[in-house]
Amino acid sequence: MFELLVLLIPLFPLLAVLVNGLFGHRYSHEVAARLAYGSVFLSFLCALAVAADVVADPQPREVVAYSWIFGGDLSIDLAFLIDPLTTVMLLVVTGVGFLIHVYSVGYMHGEEGFTRFFTYMNLFMVSMLLLVMGNNYAVLFIGWEGVGLCSYLLIGYYYDKVSAAKAATKAFVMNRIGDAGFLLAIFLIFSHFRTLDYTTVLAQASELSTGMATAIALCLLVGAVGKSAQLPLYTWLPDAMEGPTPVSALIHAATMVTAGVYMVVRNHAIYDLAPIAMTAVGIIGGTTALFAATIGLVQNDIKRVLAYSTVSQLGYMFLACGVGAYIAAIFHLVTHAFFKALLFLAAGSVIHALGGEQDIRKMGGLRQKIPITYAVFMIGTIAIAGIPPLAGFWSKDEILAHAFVQHHYGLYLLGAIGAVLTSFYMFRLTFLTFYGPSRVDPHVAHHIHESPKVMTVPLMILAALSIVGGFLGVPPEHGLLHSFLHPVAASAGGAAHESSTGLVVGLATFATLTAFAGLGLAYYLYVVRPHMADEWARRTSGLYTLLLNKYYVDEFYDRIAVEPCKRLGDMWDWADRHIIDRVVQGINHMTDKGAAAATWIEKHIIYGGLNIIGYANHLAAWSWRKLQSGMVHHYATIIVIGLAVLVHLLLFWLTGATPGSYAMR
Repeated sequence: MFELLVLLIPLFPLLAVLVNGLFGHRYSHEVAARLAYGSVFLSFLCALAVAADVVADPQPREVVAYSWIFGGDLSIDLAFLIDPLTTVMLLVVTGVGFLIHVYSVGYMHGEEGFTRFFTYMNLFMVSMLLLVMGNNYAVLFIGWEGVGLCSYLLIGYYYDKVSAAKAATKAFVMNRIGDAGFLLAIFLIFSHFRTLDYTTVLAQASELSTGMATAIALCLLVGAVGKSAQLPLYTWLPDAMEGPTPVSALIHAATMVTAGVYMVVRNHAIYDLAPIAMTAVGIIGGTTALFAATIGLVQNDIKRVLAYSTVSQLGYMFLACGVGAYIAAIFHLVTHAFFKALLFLAAGSVIHALGGEQDIRKMGGLRQKIPITYAVFMIGTIAIAGIPPLAGFWSKDEILAHAFVQHHYGLYLLGAIGAVLTSFYMFRLTFLTFYGPSRVDPHVAHHIHESPKVMTVPLMILAALSIVGGFLGVPPEHGLLHSFLHPVAASAGGAAHESSTGLVVGLATFATLTAFAGLGLAYYLYVVRPHMADEWARRTSGLYTLLLNKYYVDEFYDRIAVEPCKRLGDMWDWADRHIIDRVVQGINHMTDKGAAAATWIEKHIIYGGLNIIGYANHLAAWSWRKLQSGMVHHYATIIVIGLAVLVHLLLFWLTGATPGSYAMR
C-alpha cells in the first residue's frame, strides 16, 4: 500500500497533464480546472498518508517504478526515496500547490489560454515531485530540467508580449549556466562512485578526498545558484514576474526556487567534507540576502518588490546551509513557502481589484475597499519581517543564531542588516498600497472590489499557516520539525540554542528590535510624514538611482556577455557574406569556361549513375516485395528455412567443421 501511494503522488497530476493537454479543448474551462486542482489535491492526500507512515517509521525507503537505464557500469532506476526530508518537501509542494491551483481558477478566469495554463501548472507539479522524490541524481536532474522548462513556458504564458518572451528566454539561459555546473557534479560523482544512487553515494561520501568533495560541492553549488537565483545568477527571477501572479507564487516563491536549497541539504554529507565549499555557500547566501534587500528598498512594482524579497530570503536559506544549519534552512523554506505564497497571491488580489495595475505609486487607501486582502497581506508582511510570534521570526532567528554561535560574525552581520531592510521595505510596500490617500486612477477607483471566495479562501488558509507555521520549530532546536528531520539533516555545527539561555534570549530580542525598527521607520516615512521619503530620495539621488536601476547589473551583463555574443554572430555573418560567398563566386567564375563540359558530365555521368542506382533499388524492392504475400503458410515456411540455416551455421561454428564435411558425416 505504501508503494502504491508513493507512485500515485506524481501520477495524478501527470494524468491531468495528459487529459487536459490532449482533450482540454473539447470541454469547458470549469472541467479543466477541476481536473487540474483535483489531481493536486489527490496527490496531497497521498502525501499526507505517506507522511503518517514515515512519522511512524522514519527509516528511508525506496520505491522502484521500473529499471530505466542499464548498460556497463551504469544502472539507473526510476525510483523514489522516501525519508523525512522528502516528506516535508512533498507536503509543501502539494499543499501549497493545491491552494495556488484553486486560487488560479478565479485569477485566470476568462483567459484565452485557460486550459493551457493549468496543463503547464500540472506539468510543473509532476517535475517538482520528481525532483524531490527521486532516489538518484538522474531522476533529480530530470525533475530539475522539467521545472526549468515549465518556468520558461509559464513566464512566457503571455507570449504575444515582447517583455514576457524576453523574460522567459532570460530565465532559460541563466538556468542553463547553472545546469552546466550541476552536470559536471553528476559526472564527477559517477566517475568516483560508479553509481548515482543517493544511498550509496552519501553513505560512502567519507571516502572522498577533500579536493574531490570540494570540486563536487562547488559544481553542485553552481547549479543551486542558478535555480535558486543567488548571486551572480539572480537576474532572471525579477524579470520572471512577467508571468501570471499564481506562477510567481508557486514557481518563483514557494517551490521551484527552493530546489537549490533542497539539493544542498540532500548532499550535506558531501558539503560537510568541503569547508571551502561551505564557506562559499554561506558568503553567497549572506551577500545575496543583503544585496537583494537593498534593491527592494526603492522598487515600485508590487510584484518586483516581492521578487527581490524572494531572492533575499533564499539567501538566508543558503546562509544557513553555509554554517551547517541544514534543518534551519528547511525550516525557513517551509515558513517562507507559507508567507511568500500568501504575499504573492494577495498582491495578485490587489492587481485583480485594480484591473491589472502593479505600480504602488498608483495605489493607496485600499484597506477599506479590499479588507480581506489587506488583512492577509499585513499578516504576510509581519511574518516575513520577523516579528514574533509569526512564522518568519522563528525560522529567521534560528538562522541568525546559528551564524552567531558558530562564530560567523560577518555572515551574522549581513543577515542582521538584511533583516532590518526586509522589515522596512515590506512595510513600505504595505503602507503605500493600503494606507494614505488614494492615488488610484479615477476610472479604476469605482470598480475596486474584493476578490471572489475562490481567491480569498486560499489566502486565509495561507495566512493561518503563516501565523502558526513557526511553532513547528518551537522549542528551538527541539521542535516537531527538528525532531522529524534530525535523522537525515542534522546540523554539522551543533545546536545553536544549546548555548547559554541569556545569549539566545539576547539574540532573539535584538532580532525583534531590528524588525520593529524597520516597521517604525517605514511608518514614519510613508504614513506620518509621507513627503519625507521623496525628500530623502532627492538628497541621496545618486544612491537612489543606483538602487532603482538595480546596480546596473543587467546592463553590465549585456556589455560583457550579451553584446559580445551578438557581435560575434555579426562577425560570422560578415565572414559568410564577404569571404565564403566571394570564394564561391570566384570558383564559379573560374569554371565558366568549362561550363559546357561540366554540364555534359553532370547529365550523362552523374545523373546516369544516379538513375542506375535508382533503377537497381526499384528492381530489388520489386523482387523482395514478393516475400510479403500476406499468406501465413508462406511466412511459416520462411521461418522454418531460416531456423534450419541458423542451426546449420551454429553447429558449424561449434564443431569447427566445414559445411561440406558436416554434411558428409
